[in-house]
Amino acid sequence: MASFGLPWKSDRFASAPSSFLPVWRFSGGIFDIAGKKSRIGELEVEASQPEFWLANDKAQATLREQAKLKSAVDAFESHLKAVEDARVLCDLADEAKDEPTALEAANVLTATEEAVGKMEFARMLSGPYDQNGALLSINAGAGGTESQDWAEMLQRMYMRWCVRRGYKCEILDLQPGDEAGVKSVTLGITGEWAYGYLRAENGVHRLVRISPFDSQARRHTSFASVFIYPDIDETIKLDIDEKELRIDVMRSGGAGGQHVNKTESAVRITHLPTGIAVHSQQERSQHKNRAIAMRILRSKLLEVEEKKQAEKMGGLHAQKKAIEWGSQIRSYVLAPYRLVSDHRTGIKVGNVDSVLDGDLDQFMVAMLLILAGDPSAIPQSNDAESQEDDL
Repeated sequence: MASFGLPWKSDRFASAPSSFLPVWRFSGGIFDIAGKKSRIGELEVEASQPEFWLANDKAQATLREQAKLKSAVDAFESHLKAVEDARVLCDLADEAKDEPTALEAANVLTATEEAVGKMEFARMLSGPYDQNGALLSINAGAGGTESQDWAEMLQRMYMRWCVRRGYKCEILDLQPGDEAGVKSVTLGITGEWAYGYLRAENGVHRLVRISPFDSQARRHTSFASVFIYPDIDETIKLDIDEKELRIDVMRSGGAGGQHVNKTESAVRITHLPTGIAVHSQQERSQHKNRAIAMRILRSKLLEVEEKKQAEKMGGLHAQKKAIEWGSQIRSYVLAPYRLVSDHRTGIKVGNVDSVLDGDLDQFMVAMLLILAGDPSAIPQSNDAESQEDDL
């Protein structure tokens, strides 16, 4: 007799128990449960030493690390047991043709899948500053008005992404373009995990379109770079010697108003040892602009220190690429066809308007999973288009 609509006979449910467990065995590897257990053992030995509490701050940090590791291991083992239970229920349902039991097993698998997703999220965003806000800097590449207009389009795209996620976004600094767009803009983005998500957007973004500024309607290629820095507060210690700073004040540029262009309210701060220069002119007050400039400088210097530490530990050092051909991470093609191609993950999306309106999560998550060591988790593109972005 045919079993139409019976959950234990559906392709999805029948394959779930047998296919789910291998995935979990692999997940155990990427979650490094064995490594966590080993580290817990080391911490337990350390905590049992008689002199453990002589350094109270270090002892507290050790206990916090131990508790965090134990929580992760306990959660994983709990979810693994739930999958085993679901498999048993599935077998019972199949033998007895018991639909309620099959539905119960399906519900257990669904709940466990959601829990695993949360664990994967925590693993994906496990950097020391991932939970912080972010500073996002966009700089137009060579090409004058074309690239400056593209930089402004990227500014709008990321501001729309912030709206979608409920993040607060403010313009900290903006250098307007000569005729249209912006030469550079720095956004301050406040919200939990903002930096964790946005760090996947570091790189050069390329636009191909029929230029609205070309009277002959020719196709143009424009570039703009995007750099992401963690927005750090005063609780993070970062020694900056005032003697190593050169502070210049000047009149603000741009359209301004009755006040902003008539006083020396704009501030540029240069960190002499590194050559890093930051600028702020958005506020009417020189004091506020200086505070914003220092906020940006602290984030950039922290990035420099993090890269130095990564190099010492043998980590990868992400160098800034020149804003030119061949260095882009993503292409946005508006003509002769419409397609957004991420060159790192292989994701291609035909709905360009949606992407430019801030629909960026699929690109970010795919890249973050790769950075976390899980390239097999790259989501599949929703589009059937197969054009190669070789313009």
